[in-house]
Amino acid sequence: MLSQRFKTFKYAFDGIVDLIKTQPNARVHAVFTILVVGAGIYFEVSTTEWCLLILAIGFVFSAEAFNTSVEYLTDLVSPDIHPLAGKTKDAAAGAVLLAAICSAIVGTIIFLPKFLALL
Repeated sequence: MLSQRFKTFKYAFDGIVDLIKTQPNARVHAVFTILVVGAGIYFEVSTTEWCLLILAIGFVFSAEAFNTSVEYLTDLVSPDIHPLAGKTKDAAAGAVLLAAICSAIVGTIIFLPKFLALL
């Protein structure tokens, strides 16, 4: 039973690796994650701020992973161009955009006062 649990984690990590390798937007999110973590270290953000930043980062990556899975599944079941397939992909992409906008707002609320204090 324990070996089955480890296999499920392996599959999940394989999915994360595939996400980063195949999705350019996931790589953009990874770059912003590195910048946010660096800024968090530099500005010595509070524990609460770290929690909010981690949730925001996880929110965006989770949305990107769901979007990618929707795209893969849509391509499987509808290899030809179909209006509903396009709407499905657009809605999933819109979810990623909403997650990214919300996360950017969280980052702005946390970091803008710290940047302004430097000036």
